[in-house]
Amino acid sequence: MGTIDDYLAGLAPADREAIERVYAIARGVVPDAEQGTGYGMPALVHRGKSLLSVMRAKKHIGVYPFSPAAVSEVAELLADHPGLSLDKGTIRFQPEHPLPAAAVEQLVRARLAQIEGR
Repeated sequence: MGTIDDYLAGLAPADREAIERVYAIARGVVPDAEQGTGYGMPALVHRGKSLLSVMRAKKHIGVYPFSPAAVSEVAELLADHPGLSLDKGTIRFQPEHPLPAAAVEQLVRARLAQIEGR
């Protein structure tokens, strides 16, 4: 089992489902991404660089693309989304208000472009 799998195994079902969904969308964009860590968090890794981490915090689920610029690129798509907040390098949401798939895809593409130097 990989790092993300280990992390998911210890979560409540609603949290696990919400986090697995984000990772599944990310893997759809970057199918060769591998499980690893970024800043000590379970993460998808591409070409040795952290692509995305999704973790349960006390009051929310946090999405960490390891890039404030990537978060900025999807801010407009998420402007009217309920139960969501953005910070410099983080998107916070609640399991009952999942992130739109298009926003996750764009977020991952933005981070992928940075990793690949585009």
